[in-house]
This record gives sequence, structure tokens and C-alpha cells, in this order.
Amino acid sequence: MGDGFQVIVDLDADETDAEGLARRVLEWLVAEGIVFAERTRCVPGQPLGHPPGPHWERAVTDDWDFAPQDGLAVHTRRTGFTSGADMPGAARCPLCHAPTPPDDTDDGAAWQRFSTAMRTWYDTGAASVDCPACATAVPVPDWTWDEAPLAFGRLGFEFWNWPELTDDFRARVSALLDGHRTTYVWGGY
Repeated sequence: MGDGFQVIVDLDADETDAEGLARRVLEWLVAEGIVFAERTRCVPGQPLGHPPGPHWERAVTDDWDFAPQDGLAVHTRRTGFTSGADMPGAARCPLCHAPTPPDDTDDGAAWQRFSTAMRTWYDTGAASVDCPACATAVPVPDWTWDEAPLAFGRLGFEFWNWPELTDDFRARVSALLDGHRTTYVWGGY
């Protein structure tokens, strides 16, 4: 069995507010007993994370059959969050909702534009992809993804090897983010 993760990604945080928002959410998580404030070696692939607290169950569904095995990593830099090794079924334009599958009919040219834009966004913080259906330039973080989700943001709360987070918990975290749009990415390796 591999490692699984769940990430709540703030799609609107920028360089000026990501650290402050991360602090706010972390303080709430600690106050609720969901994670501990001190950081330990408890997150796969990261040097340090926040281990589960005494009331971690406040964050997860009632039908869990295991306690969290690892902790929380808080990301405050530009990050492309992926569900793992799988490609998404399609990118969806947030304006017209048209899908762009990775094996599109123009020999992969549209998907190559996504790949290039993702790299540019990661390097510079800004990039758009023209929707093949409505021809609107859409910022990379605004696209949605079928099947294997992707998200692009400067703030993410990544829970490693926890039971499923509840919708209510994810909404409470989102409420602490000044009305920013959030998305939920899950997967494993």
C-alpha cells in the first residue's frame, strides 16, 4: 500500500497573504487539537510537518478505520498540486465548461500549450491558456480538471495518510481564507 494525501488548495492566495493565511489556519488547527504546533519528521517527501493532534478525528469522516499515520505539510510557495501519476481526463474551461482532453485531436498541441503554461506559471506566477472552444485566455489556476485533479496555488494544506476529510472540515478551513476560492485534491503514490 502506498501513501495517500488530501490537499485543500487556496486558488487566490498571493505572495503577500499566503504566509499570514497559513498561520491563521494553522493556529485554528492547533487550537482545535487537529494537529500539533511543533513540527516533526512526519510527512513523506518533506523535511518537517505537523503531526496529528489529540482531536484529529474532528477533521475526518465518522467511518474511518485507521488513525492518521502521518502529518500535515503547509505549502506557501507556488505549487502545482497533482493527484499522483495519472493524467487528468480533461481540462475544463471555467467559462464555457468545454473539455480539452490530453489526447486532443490536434496532435497534442492544445495539451502542449497547457504544459508550457503550467511551467510558466510555476516559474513566474502568471500564465494563461486560450480555451480551444471559446478562445478566451484563462489563467492556469482557474482551469478545472476531470478525474485526476490538479490545482495551482501558493497555499496548500496537505494531509498525508489521514482518513477522508469531511466536507464540513474543508469548508471551515476555506472560511478562514478571506473568501478565497479553494479546491480539494486527493491522490497517492
